[in-house]
Amino acid sequence: MTVRIWTDTTASTLREIAEVIAQGGVVLLPTDTIYGLHASASDEQAVARIAAMKGRSDEKPFIVLAASIADVRALGAVVPEVLNDIWPAPLTAILRRGDGTVAVRIPTFEWLRSLLAMTGPIVSTSANRSGEAAVSSPDDLARDLRNQLDGLLDLGRREGKPSSIVDFTASEPQLVREGDPVFTQKLWKTLRKSL
Repeated sequence: MTVRIWTDTTASTLREIAEVIAQGGVVLLPTDTIYGLHASASDEQAVARIAAMKGRSDEKPFIVLAASIADVRALGAVVPEVLNDIWPAPLTAILRRGDGTVAVRIPTFEWLRSLLAMTGPIVSTSANRSGEAAVSSPDDLARDLRNQLDGLLDLGRREGKPSSIVDFTASEPQLVREGDPVFTQKLWKTLRKSL
């Protein structure tokens, strides 16, 4: 299988990537944090492919990237008002959805939100096997993982840190993972004001 490679975020490139995702493809994309594996959140087979690539159990859900708060609500998630003041940001929010939860992020990159507006929500996970180091450049991607991709967007090395994760399902927000310390500090100031 030939892996399609893109090196820009022009409208025509984003349309091509959206088409690959719509056809059940798995693509490597840089996010506002690090490079990740992505597929349509509504395509169970594509999501299962990513789980298999990572050697990860199907029970452990992936983060979902969405273009807007309206799209997050369309997933059935309960979105606290404070997220209107925070997103888009490198913040993954664990939100109540029906009897369960969903972890969602609205990324800061405008081109990525434009892509998400075309594809609808996509799952996102670091481009490494469970337990291995995160991938900050396509050159760091394990060859066998690269060979299973349908496409990759190479925008050079990303020096971002993984997103901060906050659980909004309890009575007060709970920090699950600290991402960039500067962002996390600003985040807590905003959250404290809302309490």
